[in-house]
Amino acid sequence: MARFSHPDDLRGAEFVDVSLRGARFTRSDLSGVVMRAVEAGGADIDAPWLLSGRSALWVNGVDVVPFVEAELDRRFPGRSERRAEGPDALRSAWDKVEAAWAAAVERVAGMPPGTEDVRVDGEWSFAQTLRHLVMATDTWLGGAVLEIEHPYHPLGLPNAEYETDGYDLAVFSSGTPSYADVLEVRAGRVAMVRDFLAGATEADLAVVRKNPWNPEHPESASSCLHTILEEEWEHLRYATRDLDTIAARVE
Repeated sequence: MARFSHPDDLRGAEFVDVSLRGARFTRSDLSGVVMRAVEAGGADIDAPWLLSGRSALWVNGVDVVPFVEAELDRRFPGRSERRAEGPDALRSAWDKVEAAWAAAVERVAGMPPGTEDVRVDGEWSFAQTLRHLVMATDTWLGGAVLEIEHPYHPLGLPNAEYETDGYDLAVFSSGTPSYADVLEVRAGRVAMVRDFLAGATEADLAVVRKNPWNPEHPESASSCLHTILEEEWEHLRYATRDLDTIAARVE
């Protein structure tokens, strides 16, 4: 199978009468791609940056992004509140995130032993996903909002392939922690968000902080919390997708 990767640049390329059947595109920029008279049956697109009103995905002349967003909100009750404004609304939004993840953890507990470490198609395992959310909380709440000097827990898991700015990768553990340890640290970070929101006021949410990845770009505390909520719901979607795949394999 031919492989194209960075720094290969196929911008502006034209593919005519070629077969891309079974091809896989990972971390690739396909924005603005035009496809005409194509056979796309069974195509599987996962693009977390498709946000209604900010981008479009045209299929036979129809922007399908609003339909996709509505369906995801239906499948994941509470997801529609990820851009909630104000202390009460954010507290409600976080309660729904907690409940959704608690259900996912309970589901894994009822699956065959070792399910938490299974990787589907090279994606993160369930345990790795929880570790990444620890890192995300440390970044956007611990570091950005609370301005903790050294916010990162070594068990956190960054995506080192492209998230290399803003922290020293050496602070993260190179080993594989036990699932029990992952659950314990994750629970602590969930409680950190809950505790912050419990006492948050409008003034607290309006405070301006530095963007962890772009310090010259200011972010409100509320915006930082929105990023956490986005991370939570997107990674829950990934995790649920992969758990469904794992469950189908053992049926």
